[in-house]
Amino acid sequence: MKISDQHYISSRIPHRAPFLWLDEIIDISEEGIRAKKTIPEDLDLFQGHYPDYPIMPGVLLCEAVFQAGAVYISELLHQQQQKGAPEHVGGIPVLTRILNAKFKREVGPGDKIEIAASLTERLGAAWFLKGNVRVRGKIAVQVEFACALKGD
Repeated sequence: MKISDQHYISSRIPHRAPFLWLDEIIDISEEGIRAKKTIPEDLDLFQGHYPDYPIMPGVLLCEAVFQAGAVYISELLHQQQQKGAPEHVGGIPVLTRILNAKFKREVGPGDKIEIAASLTERLGAAWFLKGNVRVRGKIAVQVEFACALKGD
């Protein structure tokens, strides 16, 4: 399975349309993950989020980063299992903390965004990450966040 395949994303996180904010994974490595999303021009939310000046809600841009981070965590867990991790490692990464969200540029209908996330620390089942969204090559959103593994 190729990481750019939509099936790869759906195999790593439970999010589905209309709440999936990743179109494809560009790269996944020890350093982190990079993904892409084209913001649909006809997205229903633009009818109500500044109808005369449509802007993608910052919270949904953060959600794209959180989803990329969840794919990254799931991939790291998958790799541990492939290497024969001594104990069963599983669960779904669930957001537990949002820190230092900064909104620097607007994202609108039709924009293509690049999403990045990387791990800063892991303490047991808690994962601390940071990430950003870029539009036209410039930072639109920066955010730090934490996830914990739930369920399984």
